[in-house]
Amino acid sequence: MNFGIASMTAPLKEVALRRPGSSIRTAEPSAWNYGKHFDPSKIDCEYDRFVSALGNFGVKIHWIKGDDLGNADSVFAYDASLMTPNGAILMSPGKERRRGEENLHATFYRSNGIPIIGKIDPPGTAEAGDTLWLDENTMLIGRGFRTNTNGAEQVKDILNSIGVKCYIFDLPFYQGRNACLHLMSLISMVDTKSALVFKPLLPVGLWKLLVKRNINIISAPEREFHQSDTLSTNVLAVAPGECLMLDNLPETAKVLRNSGIKVTTFRAPALCIGCEGGPTCLTRPLYRI
Repeated sequence: MNFGIASMTAPLKEVALRRPGSSIRTAEPSAWNYGKHFDPSKIDCEYDRFVSALGNFGVKIHWIKGDDLGNADSVFAYDASLMTPNGAILMSPGKERRRGEENLHATFYRSNGIPIIGKIDPPGTAEAGDTLWLDENTMLIGRGFRTNTNGAEQVKDILNSIGVKCYIFDLPFYQGRNACLHLMSLISMVDTKSALVFKPLLPVGLWKLLVKRNINIISAPEREFHQSDTLSTNVLAVAPGECLMLDNLPETAKVLRNSGIKVTTFRAPALCIGCEGGPTCLTRPLYRI
């Protein structure tokens, strides 16, 4: 198995996925902060659509297996570990019901010969949705309800040790502690030097850094951002300038296409909008070249 990530947009070659388990089908929506679109009867079909879409791009898929121990959110494979050029970092989810999910990822990496270069220890919490590769030498880290100060500093220390510079930004309160607001809820890289951004909630320091780095800022339409519960900005780049995103977001798709981005969509309101996780969240990218 190939591994190594230092980009959000380099051609995506291999990913790890985790199929929806019985826990998500029987989840109590209020306990997991799932929304009105959550419909367990539609989740498997929608997930298959997503897997098929990835396959159409030629992405090689590996499966994270094992008992989810009641963790309905484990289908969102992005958060519990972070891939680097040197190997994986085991994260420590800040959502209490996801605690220990990193152990599934640890087993996966060890069984496939992928080195684990670090882990986030208590009292630190950190989720990979709060990380974003700006370029191969620069990582952005969001500090909020899911990633605390201790966890952010641990991620920074591990990445600094392999030559990656990190910038930590405070995230807004927005919908509060129970809602999922990651750094990547506010920004997705869609090309090497272009980002889809929801500017009203973006940290000012991050906006200044994007401008300094000459990143083309594509403004995400406000209506669809709120309508989708932040999922309109959750866009998965499969190659520079080529993205996979949720359908029924025509304004967002239009601004991306008007910026020269090729857009492919798939339909998954019950799984993605209903459960607070988009196409990026459903993947754990392993290898981009």
